[in-house]
This record gives sequence, structure tokens and C-alpha cells, in this order.
Amino acid sequence: MRLYTVHQPLASNPIADVAAAVRAQLDSLPSGPPVGEVAITAGSRGIANIAAILRACGEWLRERGATPFVVPAMGSHNGATAAGQRAMLEQLGMDAAALGMPVRSSMQTVTLGRLPAGAVTMDRTAHGSAGVLVVNRVKRHTSFGGPPFGGHCESGLAKMMTVGLGKIEAARTFHAAPFAEKPGVLRAMADLVVGSGRIWAGLAILEDGHDQTAELHALPAAEIVRREPALLARHAERYFPRLPVDDLNVLVVEEIGKNYSGTGLDTNVIGRRGSLAAPDLPAPRIGAVAALSLSPESLGNAVGVGLCDVITRRLHDAIDFDKTRLNAQTAGEPGRAEPPLVLPSDDAVYAWLRQRHGEKRWMVIPNTLRLDTLRVSADLLSELGAMPTE
Repeated sequence: MRLYTVHQPLASNPIADVAAAVRAQLDSLPSGPPVGEVAITAGSRGIANIAAILRACGEWLRERGATPFVVPAMGSHNGATAAGQRAMLEQLGMDAAALGMPVRSSMQTVTLGRLPAGAVTMDRTAHGSAGVLVVNRVKRHTSFGGPPFGGHCESGLAKMMTVGLGKIEAARTFHAAPFAEKPGVLRAMADLVVGSGRIWAGLAILEDGHDQTAELHALPAAEIVRREPALLARHAERYFPRLPVDDLNVLVVEEIGKNYSGTGLDTNVIGRRGSLAAPDLPAPRIGAVAALSLSPESLGNAVGVGLCDVITRRLHDAIDFDKTRLNAQTAGEPGRAEPPLVLPSDDAVYAWLRQRHGEKRWMVIPNTLRLDTLRVSADLLSELGAMPTE
């Protein structure tokens, strides 16, 4: 079976000088940083230029008399241990040398308040600082929300400063909320965190369709929850990459991982949520999803593997099931951690898919974050209006 390489036109708007853009945005804030130590958040996603962005934040803060340091803000990821979360940052290129400042990793928290769903907490080290600069990419969440985006926050600064900075306790609080109530619970958690007075400001990152830094927006703490929904809508409408067709018999994802999406493969791209409470999206509609490998950056966390119909033995053998199940259970979606059919090789997976789904309407993607270069079956070429490159 022959597959053809095609290039999907996607929005491209890369910032030429990311460090300068960081400085310009921080300069635009109405007030300077607090005196003393300032904590900067770093998460588990593969955000473009993230080490350079955080380093520029640290340099800007030092020039104004503050003492910056980085804290991992990633809920229950990588085993929900201080060492595991530090290792996750290092795997993503965010060690002290690259960032130009120390990394302080701890799972100890301070309770800021309580909601019916549970406690709202904050990393104790960050809470003890003079203020926190929350840095994260803004995009659609993989378990709730979606168009028309209804004026709420999804994945971004609000989620980083609540679920990420709140560690496993706050992650459990958020994920315990019913599907329909999650936006409101996230807002209530964010209001408590901002109300604690520990957040100084936020720096929102928007990436273009080629996974490059397209826009940076610095927000005072009091404006994060109000202004983030508009940034979410801007990203969804201008930049978010999608599959170019709504109906496929087969989608092969060459690599899944936490650095690509919180669910390993973005549910907004594949249309499957694999959720006990949230319905699948109306499009795209895919007969079978296969995954071939797990990214090294995931450090064994293969959450989202349960969204697939078939995987390879090498992906299965790379899974740390304790980490994966802890992450999935904390999110209230245990099915996302359960592996599907396992076959010995890529060839065996392809043969199984051909036998059950034929050889039409196939697409192969490197991961769900990079959708500019695709491989497709011959029947899709005319539909896509693209010429094969090989």
C-alpha cells in the first residue's frame, strides 16, 4: 500500500526574537515585579521555545531587583513526586543551566480554600515567594469546552495556576467536577488563587499551526481570568491545526506523549475524548486510531493510549503503568490508561488495519501537535487538492 506525503497549509506567524517579545510584554505590565523571590511556573507540555521564554522572564526579573526561580506546575504528572516532576522539566530541556535560575520542585502545598469539589491548594514553595509569574500556552482543553468557547478558560494560565500549581490535590478537585461544571469550577478555583494575593502576573503563549511561538500576552493577575477566554478564542480561530478531512477509515499517529497533549494525543484533533462524562466531538469521524511509539519526553506516561484501537509492542513496553494510571485516575478518566490491542511491529499494525478497514481514507501523522506534513492514501489526494512529494 502506497502513502503519499502532502503538506497542509497552516497559519504561520513565528516571532522572530522571542526573548525581545517576552521583555516587551513584561514591560507593558502596569506595575513592576514584587521585591524578593519570584516563582515562575513550568509545565509538562512541549511548548516551543519554552526554555528561552522562561530564561528571558528570569533575566527581566533579575534586572528589576527580583530573585527568580522555577517551580514545576503539573498536577499529578510523572508519578506526582518532586523528583519525577523535576525530571520531566529536564527531559523537556528546562534544567537550571538552560533556564539560568534554580528549579525548586516539591509536592508540598498550602490550602487556600475549599469548594464543594475539594481543596484549592498551591505549591508551598511558590506560595512562600513574593509573587508568582504564571507562564503557559493557551489552547483548547482535551476534556471539556469547545466552540463557541462561551467566555470561559480552558487550557492556559487559569488551569496552570490552579491544577498545575496546586499539585495532585487541586488536580483531583478540578477533575472531580462533573463535565458540565468544569468551566465554572476552574473559574472558582482561579478566583481563589488570584484572591490569595500570591499571583503577580501571567504570560500567555499562543502557538501557530506549525507549533511556533506566534504571540505573547502579559496580563496582570487580576485580569487573567477575564482576558484569557478571548485569547483562547483567538488561538482556536486563527492558529489551531486540524485534520484536513472529517472522515477517515484509519488514522495512524506515529508518536504520542505528554509533550504533545495532556492526553497524549489531542482529543480535539482526533475527535475522541474517551471520557466517561464528555461526549466525543462530532468531527472528525475516524474508524480506527493506531499509535506506534511513545515519546521519550513522556518518561513512560502513556495516558491517552486508551483512545487508540491498536498499538505496537514497543509502545506498550515503553509504558510506566503506575505513572499512567495515576495520571488517568487523578483526571477521573481511568479508561484513557488502558492499552488496546498490542501487535508486535509497525508492519503488523498496518496489516491489521488494512484487513479490517481496507486501503482507502488513510492518514498518517507524526503526532497531534504537528499537522503540516501528512501521509495519505491515494484516494485522498484529489480531495485534498495537494500534489504528492514522494
